Amino acid sequence: MALNFANNNSLSAITTLPTSISGGGMTLISEQTASSSATLDFTSGIDSTYDSYVFKFYDIHPSTNRAIFQFQADTGTNTNYNITITSTYFNSYHKENDGGSSLAYNDSHDDAQSTSFSNLTVHNSNDNDSCASGTLQIFNPSNTTFVKHFISNFNHMYTETGGDKYSWESFKAGYFNITTALTRFRFKYDTGNIDSGVIKLYGIS
Repeated sequence: MALNFANNNSLSAITTLPTSISGGGMTLISEQTASSSATLDFTSGIDSTYDSYVFKFYDIHPSTNRAIFQFQADTGTNTNYNITITSTYFNSYHKENDGGSSLAYNDSHDDAQSTSFSNLTVHNSNDNDSCASGTLQIFNPSNTTFVKHFISNFNHMYTETGGDKYSWESFKAGYFNITTALTRFRFKYDTGNIDSGVIKLYGIS
């Protein structure tokens, strides 16, 4: 197969252009904005249309200091949000005062066949300028043969009980141990409300 190269920003050697490029596109399905919200629920738009769905989180701010941002899923029109999850979690951090940094596995935030809400962040500061931002990707949630895998990555302002602040990056991956199609997701803090922030749901083609 011959390769054509563009020289001096010229495309004169290219005689045919593709009519479309398929694969890899992100389609915005829906978005929600928190305003002192106990939960943000996505109850539609998650079906067999796409093999992969991505939630993007923008400036998620807790009403309560040291709150933990969490999620769960459910099937059909159920609203129990207690699907069995097995996951792994590790994190990196760097203190604002340069007093310490680390990269480590953290088994206190993983899940072992748990039906509780799964932690996406750790001890968020509720200072006026603090927030959490990140992504959560769900793979093939409508499949009825296999378990449903997910991967998440967040960065947020962590706060110690004594007040020290960190840049804290959370990495979590796991699976919902169920072969029934997942159709809805809920996001919340373990204590207090989601004071503000935006969550957008995308389908990946």
